[in-house]
Amino acid sequence: MTEKTCLNCGRNSTEIPLLTLDYRSETYHLCPQCLPVMIHKPQNLAGKLPGAENFAPTNHEH
Repeated sequence: MTEKTCLNCGRNSTEIPLLTLDYRSETYHLCPQCLPVMIHKPQNLAGKLPGAENFAPTNHEH
């Protein structure tokens, strides 16, 4: 069994809680500290999450 690690920072579940993401029929893990990267700068996950370079950051205009 492969150890679950944050796809961004590489920490595992003994170091920090991990959130589970299902994407393109695969399971990925992300820690809460790296979740803002996925929301605000998803392009930073390019090479770590397939297609991330095509994600648009969240628009926060109110």
